[in-house]
Amino acid sequence: MICLLAGSTMVPLMAGAITLAWTHSVEKIVWEEDWRSSPAGLELVEARVRGSGAGMEPPPDAKFAKGVWSWKPNLPPQAEVIMRRSGATADWRICLSGQCRPMEAYVPPAADPIVMKACEGS
Repeated sequence: MICLLAGSTMVPLMAGAITLAWTHSVEKIVWEEDWRSSPAGLELVEARVRGSGAGMEPPPDAKFAKGVWSWKPNLPPQAEVIMRRSGATADWRICLSGQCRPMEAYVPPAADPIVMKACEGS
């Protein structure tokens, strides 16, 4: 199971896999990453972007289909993923079973940083 930590607040997402989504601050393009919890940590299963530019270029092995670049990032399992909120862009979005909600639906809007990690004991 994946948890979010914001200060002393811990929120279990009640899911072993999520999509983390956000909109690039300059290009205004949606970026999505599929994460899953495993015994080794958080695994980045797939990344997708609906365009490119300003540091958002898809890697050479990315596949383009239906207007989306997708690829399997070469990243080892992560103990945690730290997300920051600048206030200058739209909030992160957490998608569970195809339903997306802004990060503030889970943790207070002013919480920064937010840490995503596998829940203890899961």
